[in-house]
Amino acid sequence: MADRLAGKTAVITGGCSGIGLATARRFAEEGAKVVIGDVDDSKGPGIAEELGGTYVHVDVTDKDQVDALFKTAKDTYGSVDIAFNNAGISPPEDDSILDTDLEAWKRVQDVNLTSVYLCCKAALPYMLEQKKGSIINTASFVAVMGAATSQISYSASKGGVLSMSRELGVQFAREGIRVNALCPGPVNTPLLKELFASDPEKAARRLVHVPVGRFAEPEEMANAVLFLASDESSFITASTFLVDGGISGAYVTPL
Repeated sequence: MADRLAGKTAVITGGCSGIGLATARRFAEEGAKVVIGDVDDSKGPGIAEELGGTYVHVDVTDKDQVDALFKTAKDTYGSVDIAFNNAGISPPEDDSILDTDLEAWKRVQDVNLTSVYLCCKAALPYMLEQKKGSIINTASFVAVMGAATSQISYSASKGGVLSMSRELGVQFAREGIRVNALCPGPVNTPLLKELFASDPEKAARRLVHVPVGRFAEPEEMANAVLFLASDESSFITASTFLVDGGISGAYVTPL
């Protein structure tokens, strides 16, 4: 076991699948005590046991439950050093603005954006007391450019996550707290598979824009999160950390 996160406590939302699960495993390998917040009670306890950590059932849109998640981390392990605010959804009813109704818009905003606000709000008091901490919020490459396939509320929510992360990164920099936005390209996660399962053409339209010619693996995102969580990134804050296979840098993708 390496020790890049030895002695640190990390809270991860959406930690039972995809990027969150890969990151939880990577953090544990590097010596962190991991607290997983999720709604998947069938998998969560087993994953926590596997990693020697703690599972907490949490609806990330509920302030009281979010506050309890971070309090559990503090009470159990004595600190809140890392917050990876990663939970998110991308439901099929979130489509073009012409087709997405208000209920679908609000649901995505609540889970993808308001939850990040709640998690940052809950984590910051512990980090301010410690005078140190790293917050990583999952945004997306669509926060910096238009998506090839419209998901209007998802795109707007991730733009909000990016903007909020920048502001918090600037505001708390002199308190020893770093806040960065991870902006993944398309990742081979259950969320992406579900999104494209019934529409291969939609997947193909997205894939053609990726210069490296494939979707990312969750473990590749986990390595990026590890860097942002560790002291190796001690001079990085308020950053748009793009891990997108070159999408945002490409004008024309060769076939």
